[in-house]
Amino acid sequence: MIKSLLTISLMTTLNLTLSACGTMDTAPQDYETYIHQGDTFKHLSLTDIHGQTYDLSKINSKKLVIFFATWCSDSQRMFNQLNTSSLITDKTLTILAIGREETNASLAQFAKNYQLTFPLISDEQRIIYSQYANKGVPRLILLDEHNRVVNTLIGETDNIIEQIKWN
Repeated sequence: MIKSLLTISLMTTLNLTLSACGTMDTAPQDYETYIHQGDTFKHLSLTDIHGQTYDLSKINSKKLVIFFATWCSDSQRMFNQLNTSSLITDKTLTILAIGREETNASLAQFAKNYQLTFPLISDEQRIIYSQYANKGVPRLILLDEHNRVVNTLIGETDNIIEQIKWN
């Protein structure tokens, strides 16, 4: 009986953790976003898992910056939706994805599994992520050609890719 209750408790905890894709923080907090419409994105130079540096100030296109975690079911669903959307082939858009608390190796495997062709950046110590939010992935930040925030979205919904609009 005790073993059964422990198993049920463990399964419930795991389901709640994976479905929310928030942090493993024990203190309940509201999701906070530290960057807002009109603000300039703070990280203009990002280095991907292959060592290539991207200078956002020299990329004259719209940008979609995605914060995610490989283990998060919401992130996985969002990447599946992104791969089938027109955004993936939009020549006027640069997509960069930042893996929160992810290593280069975990991101390389994720890119292979999800057939991702855009740059993945490791944020193993959560240094980049913590400048933009307190918890919750996927988080999408839409930037204009001048790296100003057009919109921010929390992707814990079924149709987050459909909500992406620059106008």
